[in-house]
Amino acid sequence: MTFRLSRRKFLTTTATAGAASTMGGFFMPSISRAADRPVITHGVQSGDVTANTACIWGRADRASKMVTEIATTEGFKNSVRIPHMNVVPQRDFAGKLTLQDLPAGQDIFYKIHFENLDDGRASSEPLIGHFRTAPAAKRNIRFGWSGDTAGQGWGIDEDRGGMKTYATVTKHNPDFFIHSGDTIYADGPFEKQAKMPDGDVWKNITTEHTGKVAETIDEFRGNYKYNMLDKNVLEFNRMMPVYYQWDDHEVLNNWYPGEMLTGDDRYSEKSVSLLASRANRAFREMLPITEFDTEPGRVYRKVSYGPSLEIFFLDMRTYRGPNDANDSPVPTNGTDFLGRTQIEWLKRSLLNSKATWKVIAADMPIGMIVYDDWKSKSTFENLANGDGAPKGRELEIVELLRFIKSAKINNTVWLTADVHYTAAHYYDPNKAQFQDFEPFWEFVSGPLHAGTFGPQDMDNTFGPQVKFTKHPSKEQGINLPPSFGMQFFGLVDIDADTEQFRVSLRDVADEELYTVTLDPVYS
Repeated sequence: MTFRLSRRKFLTTTATAGAASTMGGFFMPSISRAADRPVITHGVQSGDVTANTACIWGRADRASKMVTEIATTEGFKNSVRIPHMNVVPQRDFAGKLTLQDLPAGQDIFYKIHFENLDDGRASSEPLIGHFRTAPAAKRNIRFGWSGDTAGQGWGIDEDRGGMKTYATVTKHNPDFFIHSGDTIYADGPFEKQAKMPDGDVWKNITTEHTGKVAETIDEFRGNYKYNMLDKNVLEFNRMMPVYYQWDDHEVLNNWYPGEMLTGDDRYSEKSVSLLASRANRAFREMLPITEFDTEPGRVYRKVSYGPSLEIFFLDMRTYRGPNDANDSPVPTNGTDFLGRTQIEWLKRSLLNSKATWKVIAADMPIGMIVYDDWKSKSTFENLANGDGAPKGRELEIVELLRFIKSAKINNTVWLTADVHYTAAHYYDPNKAQFQDFEPFWEFVSGPLHAGTFGPQDMDNTFGPQVKFTKHPSKEQGINLPPSFGMQFFGLVDIDADTEQFRVSLRDVADEELYTVTLDPVYS
């Protein structure tokens, strides 16, 4: 549902809800008995915020009316009450509302409650969320990014503080956050207990939808709802907007369109494309993501965030070819990674961008080798395929990097996650096999809350230089649980005056592990 409002009305209308409130929300009394009142089950969320639009989300425990109020102050002294929308079983009682004509560069507070369909006096307690719209003029910008939530069997252990990296990020009060994919692990069921490398026991909260691999729409939805049982995630969602991408585990490990699960007995449904269709629907229902009328289910998109920043969110999953030997010497249908339509969109969007910094938010690193078959190392999940001249999927990146150079597009930075450790890579054409590109940085972060791995081998095709990396040692092994402290996120600060782009790689304890400041280039 989309709601358009007059900016003048929004800034001047008298509050319709009456009493002032705090960011913690307040109780709205009802004269009806408690059993008739809906309940907000999984907090509130905002996402895909621009200078004038935003998407907000809430979910009830039954069919009901979602009623929203928005204001520019925490106390809702002046506010606008938005016409209600009904939440229904067909969308799992989730409501998603797109707000338009918001004021730029403004803190916005939104209050959501649900009312009984038959009796508006029977209502839930309201919850209040917050986001900040993108600026129209230059100002300081801070944002974070990471990926990988609830993976490798490490779910919510409340005795260990739950998903603590989310709380660490929230303390920085960023303007927004980029979740770079693996928002859930639909293929990674949880046990009630998991033994850790040090012999201690991890104790997971479990639900009916996290005990098996997800195949039905309800099971995919259930994985998103599981993450929103965590108190840190709920507060994170409430306090800042998030831009979501997806990667493989929203469906299953290393998936590609057209794949058939002939060797996996966990799945009764063997068509990965059908599973992906269900997963995409759950992804869009359970998260505050913009809908595209021309391409339902589309994930790639761009967001303009004032004069200093534009972000291009990629989808490295939906349009790829099979995970094969990845060694074709010429472009073919089998070398697709982003796909022709997305490549042309990205080139066109970069060319038209007026922003100083162009952030390409990818769900996988460029020069890091990720195998599909780790035993034989004969098939590839990523685009990198080993040292040497570009082949296979790398040919798409050749086309893109060559275009960026020839079109004189300055200040591109790649941000990504996926590999469950953190790193800073500088791509240097002087040390590359393919050299027709301008040097650029790629920063890797994650996991937010999952097993920690690494490091991966690097492919010299595009000359990546590893400037920093933090990962488990050989003695520590792989799949370290979150309690071992190797959970990572990144922060970016853009200065309004100098437009310098400062990157800080951090861990769950908020220790700054590595930082670099990039100076803008003006043509």
